[in-house]
Amino acid sequence: MNRKGLSEKDVLSILDKARSKDTSYDKVLSAMCTTPHPVAVKAHMRFIQSNLGDFGLFQGTKELEEKVISLMGGLLGDPHACGYITTGGTESNIQALRTARNLSGKRRPNMIVPSSAHFSFDKVADLLDIEVRKADLDAEFKVDIGSVESLMDDNTAAIVGIAGSTEFGQIDPIDELAELANSHDIFLHVDAAFGGFVVPFLDTKYDFDFSVRGVSSITSDPHKMGLSTIPAGGLLFREEACLLPLEIDTPYLTIRKQHSLTGTRSGAAVAAAYAVITHLGKEGYKKIVDRCMKMTHRLVNEVQEFGITPLIDPVMNIVALDVPDLDDVRKRLRSRGWFTSITRSPRAMRLVIMPHLTEIALTHFISDLKDCLRD
Repeated sequence: MNRKGLSEKDVLSILDKARSKDTSYDKVLSAMCTTPHPVAVKAHMRFIQSNLGDFGLFQGTKELEEKVISLMGGLLGDPHACGYITTGGTESNIQALRTARNLSGKRRPNMIVPSSAHFSFDKVADLLDIEVRKADLDAEFKVDIGSVESLMDDNTAAIVGIAGSTEFGQIDPIDELAELANSHDIFLHVDAAFGGFVVPFLDTKYDFDFSVRGVSSITSDPHKMGLSTIPAGGLLFREEACLLPLEIDTPYLTIRKQHSLTGTRSGAAVAAAYAVITHLGKEGYKKIVDRCMKMTHRLVNEVQEFGITPLIDPVMNIVALDVPDLDDVRKRLRSRGWFTSITRSPRAMRLVIMPHLTEIALTHFISDLKDCLRD
């Protein structure tokens, strides 16, 4: 640290240089986050000092959080759901499984997740000392119910289903998982970190949320397709009793107990989520999802004209393309400024068609992909 501080101008100049090295979203097809909505940014800055870790000091912000949870709950099948705004899907998944473990009372608990589950569940296993068992997928990359059932035993504390898998954008048969969970009195968590702000607005309707009896908790991130600022994840429980295993005493704060994983929590992220959700409403989100799906189908249709096919017809705005010489093609695309990613098994080119992608950019990407296949 310098003995004397730098001028504001010098500090901002350093920040500008650092920011110039960051990647613009313009040619990013690998990310599940996007440019936040302007109203979310404005709201974020207005609440930049709010700390929900001690919400007794920030009652107005706490009221906004309760409204956000109610709004998200209504979108996910139960406006009376409870929970809180987290830092993102990883924290939400950790906390959901922490509740499941604590409620189960099992000495050697295990959880069963699809092999398509996000890597955050490996963190869950390590942090919470829960054995993770990974169930097979069917031909459409949904979890195989028979495989899940075969992995269950007396120590199973939770089953996890995915609504919008990271690699394939697939939705597991949550209703069938719920039947298993109900019949064995087991906690069922749905990871809809990405899908929570997509699935409700698709033309095809899916049973994946609290409308399904047996779903205990849901992860849904406003900072992904919700267009809020980072960090804004969401953890929702069907019953308030599910929050009790997370509570600890907080004797030196203005609140008696705290149930979040982190201590200090951003009130700004809560305000941003409330602002964009109430500003866009269901019609606004529907338009955004429709636009992303239109571009997704256009991408699939046009690449099929030169021999590239998806592993499955896209369920949402995530596409896995069967591209020959995958690594080389991705390197060539990267040299042209495009960021793509891969699926694990089978290996394919994974593309996420987010709101920041324009029709013009999509045209250029399709053209560049065609050229890179010829090189």
